[in-house]
Amino acid sequence: MPEHAHYRDDDIVNPETRHEDSDVNVRALLWSVVIFVVFAFVTHAVLYLQFHAYAKHFRNESSQPLTMMAPPSKVPPTPRLQPFPNKLVNGQDLPPNTNTPLTDMADMRAAEEKELNTPGWVDKQKGVVRLPIETAKQLVVQRGLPVVQP
Repeated sequence: MPEHAHYRDDDIVNPETRHEDSDVNVRALLWSVVIFVVFAFVTHAVLYLQFHAYAKHFRNESSQPLTMMAPPSKVPPTPRLQPFPNKLVNGQDLPPNTNTPLTDMADMRAAEEKELNTPGWVDKQKGVVRLPIETAKQLVVQRGLPVVQP
């Protein structure tokens, strides 16, 4: 029988129960961690080199158009994207970066407010007009809603 350690009198001791030292193979566990780290490093290195190779390839390729659409023959109406140059009154071109999306939005909203608050013709032949909102509200209150025949 193995030697017994000295215990207090009230401890319950089973002398046949010992620590199991063959549960985990620590060497295999460490090798799997090392292999995982090496595999992760190699994978990231390959992806990094592949990305830079593709970036270099496509940066040098200028013969392909960016899109199959033909470039616009005239500048589209406002608000437009920034790459289009703007003409000044005296005929000079403004560089495309003088207008920003914020100034374009402010100009567009000012034009919409002007349209909402000034009367004008929508279709003169059909007799369709554009009225300011407050004027249209007053006319509806005075005349009532139009009755449409079914």
